Amino acid sequence: MIGAGSWGTTLACLLAEKGYDVSLWVHDNALAESLYETRVNTIYLPDTVIPESIRVTNSIEQALQRARYVLNAVPAQYVRDVFSGVTPYMLDEAVIVSLSKGIERGTHLTVSSVLQELSNHTVAVLSGPSFAKEVIRKLPTAVTLATEDRNCGYILQEVFNMNNFRVYTHDDIIGVEIGGALKNVMAIASGISDSLGLGNNARASLITRGLAEMKRLGIAMGAHERTFSGLSGIGDLVLTCTSLLSRNYTVGNKLGKGMKIGDILKQSKSVAEGVSTAESAYELAKKFTVDMPIVEQVYKVIYEDNDPLQAVRNLMERSLKTEF
Repeated sequence: MIGAGSWGTTLACLLAEKGYDVSLWVHDNALAESLYETRVNTIYLPDTVIPESIRVTNSIEQALQRARYVLNAVPAQYVRDVFSGVTPYMLDEAVIVSLSKGIERGTHLTVSSVLQELSNHTVAVLSGPSFAKEVIRKLPTAVTLATEDRNCGYILQEVFNMNNFRVYTHDDIIGVEIGGALKNVMAIASGISDSLGLGNNARASLITRGLAEMKRLGIAMGAHERTFSGLSGIGDLVLTCTSLLSRNYTVGNKLGKGMKIGDILKQSKSVAEGVSTAESAYELAKKFTVDMPIVEQVYKVIYEDNDPLQAVRNLMERSLKTEF
C-alpha cells in the first residue's frame, strides 16, 4: 500500500485481517515511526489499531519487496512524483491498483493514465461510495473495480471482496475515474448549497444536474454512459454530496459560510481532491466543448473568489433548455 491516509490505512488493515501479506509505505518519516511504535495512525485513523502483521516503512524499496499488487492511495496531484520512485522497484509481473480519485493538473490526465505513462504495468481502478470511517467499522459497502484485463479483474475481485465489502467488476476505466473525480466537485457545490440554507430541492437538483455534467464530459473522453448509473457514478455522487464525512462537502460548506479557500485548506490535514479537480474539469470542459455550468461556478468560487450566492443565481438564471 503506497500511502497511509485514511483510505490506504483502512484497506491495508482489512487485507491484512483477510490473511494477505501487507506492507504500508508512509511518506512522512515521523508518522512512519509513530505508526511502527504505536500501531495507530493518529492523524488519519486514530480509532483503529493497525495489525502487527502489517510492515510499516518509510522506504519504498522495502515496501515493494515481493509485492505482487501495488496499491496507490496517494492523492492524485502527488501520484506522478511518488510513483516515479515506485516503478523502478516493482516486480515485472506486478499489478497496480489505484484508489485515488482526481485529475492531474496541467496534463488533465486521470490517475490511471499517469500510472500507465510511468510504467508498462497493468493498472486497475477501485472506486465507489466508500467512506474509510465506515469501511473500517465493517459497515456494508459496495464498490467497483475497473480493468481492461478481464482475468486480472476476476482475481482482484476475489482479493478485495470481503463479507462487508462487496466488489463488482467493470471494464470502463475512464468512466469510473471521471465519476470518482467529478463527484468531488459536485460535493463542493452541494456543501455550498446546504450552507446557504437552500434546501433539499436544491441539493437534489445539484446532484441530478451534476450527474448530467459528469456524463457529458465522460462520454466526450471515451467513457460509457451506463457507467455513471453505477457505483462509481451516481453511487459515489450521492454519498459525497450528502454527508459531513465528505471532505469536499465540508469544503463547500465552509465556502458558503464565507471562508476563503486558502484558510479552509490550512485547517485540514486531509486532501480535498475536488479543489484541484475543479480546475482540471473546468479546463477539460473548454477543451472538449462540453457544457458544465456547475463545474464552472465551483471553479469561479474557488479560483476567482466569486460570491457563492451569486454563483447560485448564475445557475438559476441561465437560458432555458430541454432536460435531455
